[in-house]
Amino acid sequence: MEERKLDAKSIVAFVLIAGLMIWMMFNNIKEDQKLKAQEDAQKATTEKVGKAKEQVVAAAISDSTQTDSLKVKALQSTLGAFAYSAALPSAKDNVTEVKNELVTLKIANKGGYIVDVKVKDFEQFHKGSGKSVQIIKDNNANLNLQLQTKDNRVLNTKDMYFEPTVTKEGNNQVVTMRLKAGENQFLEYRYVLKPNEYMMDFGIRTQGLNQVINTSKPLDLDWQLKAYRNEKSISYENRYTDVRYEYEGGKDNSLSAASNLDEETVEDLTYVAFKQDLFTSILLMETPIKGAQLKSENLVHDEEKDTVYTKNFSAKLPLAFKNGELNYAMNWYYGPADYKILNSYDKNLDEVMPLGWGIFGWINRYVFIPAYGFLSGFLPHGIAIVIFTMLVRLVMSPVTYKSYLSQAKMKVLRPEIAELNEKFGKDPMKKQQETMKLYGKAGVNPMAGCLPALMQIPVFYALFQFFPSMFDLRQKSFLWAEDLSSYDSILELPFRIPFYGSHVSLFPILASIAIFFYMKMTTGDQQMAAPQQEGMPDMGKIMKIMIYISPIMMLFFFNNYASGLSLYYFVSNTITIGIMLVIKNYIVDEKKIHAQIQENKTKDKPQSKFQKKMQEMMEQAEAQKKSKK
Repeated sequence: MEERKLDAKSIVAFVLIAGLMIWMMFNNIKEDQKLKAQEDAQKATTEKVGKAKEQVVAAAISDSTQTDSLKVKALQSTLGAFAYSAALPSAKDNVTEVKNELVTLKIANKGGYIVDVKVKDFEQFHKGSGKSVQIIKDNNANLNLQLQTKDNRVLNTKDMYFEPTVTKEGNNQVVTMRLKAGENQFLEYRYVLKPNEYMMDFGIRTQGLNQVINTSKPLDLDWQLKAYRNEKSISYENRYTDVRYEYEGGKDNSLSAASNLDEETVEDLTYVAFKQDLFTSILLMETPIKGAQLKSENLVHDEEKDTVYTKNFSAKLPLAFKNGELNYAMNWYYGPADYKILNSYDKNLDEVMPLGWGIFGWINRYVFIPAYGFLSGFLPHGIAIVIFTMLVRLVMSPVTYKSYLSQAKMKVLRPEIAELNEKFGKDPMKKQQETMKLYGKAGVNPMAGCLPALMQIPVFYALFQFFPSMFDLRQKSFLWAEDLSSYDSILELPFRIPFYGSHVSLFPILASIAIFFYMKMTTGDQQMAAPQQEGMPDMGKIMKIMIYISPIMMLFFFNNYASGLSLYYFVSNTITIGIMLVIKNYIVDEKKIHAQIQENKTKDKPQSKFQKKMQEMMEQAEAQKKSKK
């Protein structure tokens, strides 16, 4: 009876606790909803106030019935001292255009920032599309300083009118945009476009505004850009569209290109790049920025659906006052994400390219890029890739030879290792000792086959980073591939295959066939060379499965990748098959290897330090085992 009462009490207590938890969760949800509603309402109010201010300003400027003094008074009620600028004749939605041989820029009076950037001689999506590459157009970017005035106003420069002035300094075109609070009181943006340059000088300074705006804390310079899609493959372009930056005197990093949202606060920022795969916008600062806030938002949620934008980038850069004024020297770069061009500025901008870290980046910078640049200087790009691949495989052929020779030696020893397995099957420690002795006498290193394979990994990874970074491949054709920087579709499917896409690329198919025959050839030798170890998984069966899985993985993975990369792997695997056949049939003689191994067994060959250490460890383990028995 007592147990029943206890159970009933427990049930009641459980119900009460559960009810309390549900009530708390419900209240939390309501509180979150309430806070979100308040935030949305505050945001809507802010936007409404901002629009109302714009309407007041616009109405005051356009009202032809008012005298100048009445216009100024109406504007002062909204803009304070900056009503001076809004009352000038330049307070119109006009733009100033400057251009050189490479880019065309348009700078708006409203906001004083660049509202249009056309990169000349490049087309969107494919050659002959008739659509020029435009990094900025149709309000996809803005630049804003939020001003806190001493009469408690919050003003955004992107909503106010600057006065433009165009001059020349030698061959340089200079556009000065001034937001005025008086004849000699202003905020100035200064743009200097040089001939044959994607890079321009940019400066921000104030004069005489210390009595107008609050200079006790930094002004936040907000730079925002919605990255236009410029390439044929949405998924491939989006994979290499990200924010890259330099900080703390030369370190570099990036925000995630794969995340839906990524944010970072950076100290001592010296440049930030909004990279759009093969084109990029870069803002460089001579004075490092403290506490910069960077953000990247993914706008591609369905890679098969046609889209205008790929990512939404933003950078908030606090600009500190010095002696009550701003004075920052900067640079803008709008143009190709081309290693040769970026590296020529000697500002560490080559780090914008995803060439890989450590040894991988070193191989790309000092070996692959110069070698390919030399070949593509006098050969079509498709032929250059083929010759480049042949050179890489030729250089790596000694490594391939070492790997195959090691496999051949292990294959010759396989019968003797099988005998040891049978003889000492019940004593794994003894079997291991005898196997090591056999290797030592025969002069065979079981690790010799692994080391050459490991040596090829840096080359493989470096090339995987090399091809997506090669701007020179953009819209260059070869055979059926119209663009070596994008996929080489030969058939459009009326449906989408998950992880594969809605088209069929031919170079990945050829590369997959080549890797199948390569693995078929090498896996058989590896299975014969490596004896089955007790307690270990059967590698022979695993390798048999991998013969079929690896080509399928390559087929799916590379269907949307650059056809130049697939071409490389097709040619590389085909050449490797040829090298293996030559080594197997004309260089490596298994009978000679067997005779050499038998001769080595008759010689007293001193053990290496590694073999001695392994022998001692196994003997100690054997002694401990006997003492326990």
